[in-house]
Amino acid sequence: MHKVVISGTGLFTPPNAVSNEALVAAFNQYVTDFNTRNAEQIACGELAALTHSSAEFIEKASGIKQRYLMDASGVLDSERMVPLLPPRSNDELSVQAEMAVAAAGQALAKAGRTAADVDMVIVACSNLQRPYPAVSIEVQQALAINGFAFDMNVACSSATFGIQTATNAIATGSARAVLVLNPEICSAHLNFRDRDSHFIFGDACTAVLLERAESATAANLLEVVDCKLATVFSNNIRNNFGFLNRCDEGNSEPLDKLFVQQGRKVFKEVCPLVGEHIVAHLAANDIAAANVRRFWLHQANLSMNQLIARRVLGRDAAADEAPVILDRYANTSSAGSVIALHLHHEDMATGELGVLSSFGAGYSVGSVILRKC
Repeated sequence: MHKVVISGTGLFTPPNAVSNEALVAAFNQYVTDFNTRNAEQIACGELAALTHSSAEFIEKASGIKQRYLMDASGVLDSERMVPLLPPRSNDELSVQAEMAVAAAGQALAKAGRTAADVDMVIVACSNLQRPYPAVSIEVQQALAINGFAFDMNVACSSATFGIQTATNAIATGSARAVLVLNPEICSAHLNFRDRDSHFIFGDACTAVLLERAESATAANLLEVVDCKLATVFSNNIRNNFGFLNRCDEGNSEPLDKLFVQQGRKVFKEVCPLVGEHIVAHLAANDIAAANVRRFWLHQANLSMNQLIARRVLGRDAAADEAPVILDRYANTSSAGSVIALHLHHEDMATGELGVLSSFGAGYSVGSVILRKC
């Protein structure tokens, strides 16, 4: 069995930074137009008036101040409110593959590796732009990697599930080095006309290169100490988009084909689930929470992360212990915890421990204990 390390990470950040204020301006214009257009029905009680939002409400509810989007023009158009991402021909690199190639290049460079050193690619994210051919195989070809590739989806936990899959492949000798890529275009499955959720997501792509510890030469290596995964079925976060939609001619309501959630239930159920998961994982490895230098938590909601950290540590976490990036990036699904890892691990001292954890729809929970080499 081979020891496994993370030798490089990468991050692709989309070009369009959109503030809460800009998002609210578009949303409020939509609300005003809707209420004006339906004034008679609203006046007689046949239709409920929509409520305006505010940047202050968004930040208080989530901790989010802005997000990056692959396209902002379509989202900020109050008559459209959907990203404008024109289809590409089958001979062009797909949008998700393009994002993944950019992030992968960073990870390879940090690890001091080339495509020739990699023989397995996993694209793991909450939504894939097509069923087949696999986006991972497209990335494999674009990077000229020999070996094999496959896609996987465990929603917001896709990255940690992918990391465990990669770790197992390297440990048992079926791969030398594995790229785990998380290209998230969350804006494309978000209802920007829903006051309760239109601000939640942003777009990004992360990359993690894992390889055998004995052959790794890069600085800032992180040894994979252990992984722990869990799933519990829940309908409280759901997206019903799929190929069977075309078989239902009577379905004229498309909103359930986008991201929907029962936020209060999610908060109430997921926080204790994740807290107990991490506590049990540390205990199984004889690690006291007080000896963990850093927690790279899924970046969904600031209050959720604070509550989970408090359960694990028995106190409030310092900003340096559980770094927050969702204020800038919003919820980027599977990429969020890896963005935190990418931006906040090089300052750790040799021997210090960290926990990478993701959680979300499914419900799914993943945690990876890492040690700085």
